[in-house]
Amino acid sequence: MKEFFHQTFSSLKIRNYRVYYIGQIISVSGTFLQSLAQDWLVLKLTGSGTLLGAVLAFQFFPVLIFSSYGGVIADRFPKRKILYITQSIGGLLALFLGILILTNIVQLWMVFVFALGLGLVSSIDNPVRQSFVSEMVGRDQIKNAVSLWAVLISVCRVIGPAIAGVLIASVGLGLCFIINAISYIAVLIALFMINSDELHHTPLQPKAKGQISEGLRYVKNTPILLVSLVMMAIIGTISFEWQASLPLFASFVLHGDAGTYSALSVALGIGMLIGGLFNASSGSTSLRPIVYSALFLGISMIISSISTNIIFVLLIFVFIGLFLIIFANLSNSILQMNSEPHMRGRVMSLWSMAFFGSTAIGGPFIGWIGEMFGAQWSLAVGGIAALIAALYGFIVLERLNLHHRN
Repeated sequence: MKEFFHQTFSSLKIRNYRVYYIGQIISVSGTFLQSLAQDWLVLKLTGSGTLLGAVLAFQFFPVLIFSSYGGVIADRFPKRKILYITQSIGGLLALFLGILILTNIVQLWMVFVFALGLGLVSSIDNPVRQSFVSEMVGRDQIKNAVSLWAVLISVCRVIGPAIAGVLIASVGLGLCFIINAISYIAVLIALFMINSDELHHTPLQPKAKGQISEGLRYVKNTPILLVSLVMMAIIGTISFEWQASLPLFASFVLHGDAGTYSALSVALGIGMLIGGLFNASSGSTSLRPIVYSALFLGISMIISSISTNIIFVLLIFVFIGLFLIIFANLSNSILQMNSEPHMRGRVMSLWSMAFFGSTAIGGPFIGWIGEMFGAQWSLAVGGIAALIAALYGFIVLERLNLHHRN
């Protein structure tokens, strides 16, 4: 047992990462709290799955378009200083929307503006934050640090929606955004406490033409990076649209309220927590587990889509969370461990585009699917996409094995 804990939490022995990790637990919990409140706010204002997807498009379209520039920024400028700026702006945006809701003057167009602003910030923040992990822990601990980051996300996915469900039912939506704004202070304090002398600084890249296309060529010519990113793009675009699929499923299939949506998010988070701990204790960073996790993710999503029993659905969502975090975490680890340090920011920007930015396309699509054909199809289509990604992965693995045999 002692060896298990030593192996599972080894990166937290590094002071910089430990301090940053504690700050992020507070902040990311606030982010998930706000995310659920934002989705429910849109449904409350409109009752439309299509408009819910449209708001998600506004939030994630900048990530899809501008993350490549965010990757260049991550490779060219000190990451810690950039995070000071992006985290501060994110907190101010949450504060402003919270005030608008509390004063009862919020309108749908304001939510669209807020979502767009948050997306612009995220297009820079995501690749910088992803690549900053390696500077805090070094290459030997990247796999464990990324896995523990998945554990953090999982815990926060339980904490944030659980608090949101209580707050929305008792005091309303506005306080959710105010609390998230306050939570950003924890990250700023953590960044201030990081010891710069203990960071594994990556040499900053000078300004040059063609840095984005250079990153694309690098990924294209590195098969393990390309396969991971293509699978993530397929699943990230269609399967990981929880902000669109879950509120629709909770409302129109399970006939529930914000508490039901919160319960689904909590179940998803519990599964992610289990999967994150499994990843942290495992040393595997090969493609085969990614392919199988995509396969089982697709099967689980399809099973959940045909059930209306809340207890059974919650149980299945634990498995969905387990498989999705194994897939996402392993793909992240493979990209970080197989990227040259001077290219890591640009590689992780592509991962951010595939994971987060693709919601600009998938969010409206899944929202439209749910509204036109029934909310259960918003999950079923995501499951089918995961199966397609798994099939692609199996084909590539067979080709690579055949190449090695010859």
